[in-house]
Amino acid sequence: MIPITESPLTRDGNVLILAYDHGLEHGPTDFTDVPESADPSRTFEAATHPAVTSIAVQKGIAEAYYPSYSDDVDLLMKLNGTSNLWMGEPDSAVNCSVEYAREVGASSVGFTLYGGANHEIEMAEEFREIQENARAHDMPVVMWSYPRGQGLKNDTKSSVIAYASRLALELGADVAKVKYPGSKEGMEQAVRMAGKTNVIMSGGSKRSDRAFLESVKAVMDAGGKGLAVGRNVWQRENPERILDSLERIIYEGASVDTALET
Repeated sequence: MIPITESPLTRDGNVLILAYDHGLEHGPTDFTDVPESADPSRTFEAATHPAVTSIAVQKGIAEAYYPSYSDDVDLLMKLNGTSNLWMGEPDSAVNCSVEYAREVGASSVGFTLYGGANHEIEMAEEFREIQENARAHDMPVVMWSYPRGQGLKNDTKSSVIAYASRLALELGADVAKVKYPGSKEGMEQAVRMAGKTNVIMSGGSKRSDRAFLESVKAVMDAGGKGLAVGRNVWQRENPERILDSLERIIYEGASVDTALET
């Protein structure tokens, strides 16, 4: 396996994945406020911003749109996902293989694992096959590590997020995408538990520029390596502006106030 810092997934050792798998996971509701965001071309255009290291999409979006952007955008193929119409215990269908992701042009792959859910064992076994196949092709693996299920009362508690990052390390992920635990201290614990696995923050629901950037700054100050963000970019009327701010914080170490300057 090549070092992750030598892969397109990183820039100067840090990561900014532009996630656009929400049409499957959440449905049309995520595109309501900014109707034009339903057009994948708009987000692929945003992904050409120099701050973005990769765009994360499902197979169908990759097949239809990535060929037009392959010279300017790096592809992370999301290998599993399930619609919000599913009402059972958290689980995700495997929708794409590592081999096919590579054929389409992906340089890395992503996989969701719901630790604590009733189907955790099956998901972990699916991840094992994907992780080993990805290793054979020198493709980094990003785990969407989201503890969830009927037995879990608080999925953003610091100890739960730390467990999420530890799961990613133990199962062989190169990057752990976890929810923000609400504080720099909580993120420091998650980073410590992840060992050599890089920890990035899930962007979550759209918030104000300042609130969102403050959480990103806390992640970087805690030793995190960046974030995978969707709605806090493409749900904005001007995605490029927030990407400019993210570039300043993630790669230049700027303060939130500096990052907000136009």
